[in-house]
Amino acid sequence: MSVEVGLAWNPVGQVQEGRDLLGVARSAGFDGFMVFDLLINVFPAQAWDADFTYVANVLPTPDQCLEFATLLGNLAPDAGPVQLAIGVTDPHRRHPAVLAQFALTLAQLTERAPVLGIGAGMLENLTPYGVAHDHQVDRVEEALRVIRLLLDGPGPHDFAGRHFTLDKAMMGLRAPEGRTPRLWVGAGQPRMLEITGRYADGWMPSKMMTPAAYARRLAKVRAAAVEAGRDPNAVVAAGWVPIVVADTDEAAHELLRVKAIRFTALHATAATWRRFGVPHPFGETYKGDRELLPHRLTRAEVEHALAEVTDELVATQAIIGSRQTVLDQIGDLIDAGMGYPMLFPLSAMASPEAAQYTAETLPWLRARLHTRTATESVPK
Repeated sequence: MSVEVGLAWNPVGQVQEGRDLLGVARSAGFDGFMVFDLLINVFPAQAWDADFTYVANVLPTPDQCLEFATLLGNLAPDAGPVQLAIGVTDPHRRHPAVLAQFALTLAQLTERAPVLGIGAGMLENLTPYGVAHDHQVDRVEEALRVIRLLLDGPGPHDFAGRHFTLDKAMMGLRAPEGRTPRLWVGAGQPRMLEITGRYADGWMPSKMMTPAAYARRLAKVRAAAVEAGRDPNAVVAAGWVPIVVADTDEAAHELLRVKAIRFTALHATAATWRRFGVPHPFGETYKGDRELLPHRLTRAEVEHALAEVTDELVATQAIIGSRQTVLDQIGDLIDAGMGYPMLFPLSAMASPEAAQYTAETLPWLRARLHTRTATESVPK
């Protein structure tokens, strides 16, 4: 199976920035363009200044987060053959029927079937706004079943779940032929992986992982698909791949001094930190960025936490090195089964020069990754 390559954007700032990056993706031949769904950014506004990242010189707050549905509708006329994706939203703030309607509407505007990514939800999008998020995995499973019903036919549909119900519900809106939205799931834990294989068209883990870990989790997704009577290789194996790239490995590792890049190590779980013999400053039960509430951190807390970060911990959250090193390490993930890496240019936060080099690297990577072949493996 040939490899597709996408580009991911954290939609903060101006819509024009998204148009420009989508233009880069299209001109360079990228297959997909994914945007995040955030109400509060993963970077803390209290520490957001030029010492944290040069981007603060032009963006006064990292919390200028654009709403994904309006944004993707705006970008759609410029996408051409590039597949648009939301990676990922949750079924807590929007009813599954509303998400299905969004995806079917977007399909009217795009040349290629859009991707509706669903996950269990990040607390920064929920807790500050009083949104209920109990039984998160159960809600995701029910939401996927409801959305699948609504995508598959106009209805009437009935569904009786613990969290969602349909009572002769209609969805007369249909996608043009060949453009039925694709359901991807952001999953990392066993039950979410099983749900992905049972209901989804794609798997989009939101965490970097080693090739061996990726292969193990992908095997669980495919095994669940087989158990559900589905073609396991029809589930797209995607992946979130932040990159820190420079002209040499040494220069790339120097970029890890930049606080914005260093802060990503704090998105790792306490269990990950323990593997390196370091206690996580956010507590021994911390589950990573899905439970991070960055707006509650004081600047002193951010500085204290950054002082505990090691380069090895940053390397758990991104691929770091020269172009060839980055290419080789993404290749290892492809050999483990990843067929649709979504590149996130993290090194662009280091300096204008680093941003330029990263922008020049993206087409270089895309061209070479397109020559790779993803591994297909059907569980026995």
